[in-house]
Amino acid sequence: MGDHHDEALTEALGLSQRLGMLGSRPVVEVIDQATAYVEALDAVGLTGGVVVDLGSGGGVPGLVIARQRPALQLVLVDRRATRTDHLRRLVVRLGLTGRVEVLTADAALLPRLIPTPVAAVVARGFGPPAELLAVAVPLVDPGGVVIVSEPPAPDPSRWPAGLLDGLGMERVAHHDPRVAVLLRTA
Repeated sequence: MGDHHDEALTEALGLSQRLGMLGSRPVVEVIDQATAYVEALDAVGLTGGVVVDLGSGGGVPGLVIARQRPALQLVLVDRRATRTDHLRRLVVRLGLTGRVEVLTADAALLPRLIPTPVAAVVARGFGPPAELLAVAVPLVDPGGVVIVSEPPAPDPSRWPAGLLDGLGMERVAHHDPRVAVLLRTA
């Protein structure tokens, strides 16, 4: 379990929320939700390497992962400079400058902008599964994972087998229904 009482992180994400980058749920709930990503990374045995947070927005789940798993390197990506400027300030404020990089870029350009392959890609609100996977799969190695938030009500049609098979991905059983864990097999 992660540390849900990280005051510096709570304050930093509170700033993101006041700037309209996080939605209206209490920040402690947002951190708790992001902990599902941390636990999923643990469940697949990821202890090092680079994790890319697509559409990082106000810093979730990337900053939560960075605070809770110091062995990981993170790349927070958003196409809006107002958000990435804010994220860069939070990275400094939270003392993460050596391990967390912030990129202002369209996700489709990432294979040219970051050293690939990466160990994992995470996304909280990036878009429909097919759009997300089109961007994420080229970034991860076989054996790498993509972890994405799931809607509150389970939707079996969200991950059609043909979509995953065609991309060399398979769904990994995971105890937390808030995230889907997808393993790149080919």
